[in-house]
Amino acid sequence: MGGFLTAQAQCNTVSAIAENFDTWKEISKCWTAQQGKAMLYSTDKKIVFYSMTNPGENMFLVTPKIKAGTYTLTLDSSDNGGKTTLELFSIGNTSDTKSYTSITKPSEITGDRKVITVTLKKDAYLGLKVLLSGIHQAVYVDNFSLKPKK
Repeated sequence: MGGFLTAQAQCNTVSAIAENFDTWKEISKCWTAQQGKAMLYSTDKKIVFYSMTNPGENMFLVTPKIKAGTYTLTLDSSDNGGKTTLELFSIGNTSDTKSYTSITKPSEITGDRKVITVTLKKDAYLGLKVLLSGIHQAVYVDNFSLKPKK
């Protein structure tokens, strides 16, 4: 775990992210995957949240640290059926769940592009929490774009 945190510390705080995951073979060292007993991985030019036989796991994909400000987040999300939701969190410290603060209500994943206004009061990580309600359920995330709001 210590080596993982060191790698995270070497990543710069950003003010914009444009990631289509096309070149990822695994989760980028500047991002964090928290999967519990399920699976969160990169394949086929997208990120996959997969429940296996563990529905209800708290699964997070966490961005690099982002500068304080107001942003427009767009991303494509879809699933393979069943009830799935996406919720966004502001995260002060990726290894301290007490620093995870919900900034949006869980919204159902419908296959449509999501456009969300995100305000960070201080530099923080952005966490995408996906909740899968069934076994062998999957959510796919692609075309993640975070831009300062004009």
